[in-house]
Amino acid sequence: MLRNILFGVLMIFGSLFFLFKISKSTSFQFVGDLVDHAEIQDRVIALTFDDGPSPGKTEEIIGILDKYKVRATFYLIGQSIEKNPQLARMLVDAGHEVGNHSFTHECMVFKRYGFISEEVERTNSLIRKSGFKDEITFRPPYGKKLFALPYYLKKSGIVSVTWDVAPDSELPISATPEEITDYALKNIRPGSIIMLHVMFESRKNSMAAVPKIILGLKMEGYKFVTVSELIEIGRADG
Repeated sequence: MLRNILFGVLMIFGSLFFLFKISKSTSFQFVGDLVDHAEIQDRVIALTFDDGPSPGKTEEIIGILDKYKVRATFYLIGQSIEKNPQLARMLVDAGHEVGNHSFTHECMVFKRYGFISEEVERTNSLIRKSGFKDEITFRPPYGKKLFALPYYLKKSGIVSVTWDVAPDSELPISATPEEITDYALKNIRPGSIIMLHVMFESRKNSMAAVPKIILGLKMEGYKFVTVSELIEIGRADG
């Protein structure tokens, strides 16, 4: 009897551990389209930024990207767009792609279907008001998803986008711009999607690393495109 109970407990914990690992996988979800990189041979990558838009930081990153003539993809939080609609419009006017990073940035695992639909649709509406007219992709907060979110995205025809290179997530928050740059350059590959965070003062080293990453990748012959452009290149090559 005791053996059966222990076996049952182990099975439960094993299942929970499996679901936890699956929920934060950047390369797998149960249903729907998930893109963490493109299977291509050409040296083309997508540079993406999470969170915001944030006053001061948005203008700063737009200036950096404009200086180096790079178009990027920004996964914005609905609440932040609502507070700073002019900043979202600045990103669109500067030629960047805007994606959906939920309205509240809550972890969307074990959430009600209604909660998920409101988070996505409310943010999509704000993105449209910013003037962005192309397809809107979605990046799960913390990269986590399980059942309801992928099902909703599949039903709504929305592509889920994660990443395969995340320098300032894999390194300590104290990592220097040089360390962040070095990590990016060592882990990049054709078709990569790089994720960075630059919208907060605590991520000033990430902001400082952006020009270094751009210059380093350009020296290696890489071209920068938006996520949607990268997906299209991958489909064409496939």
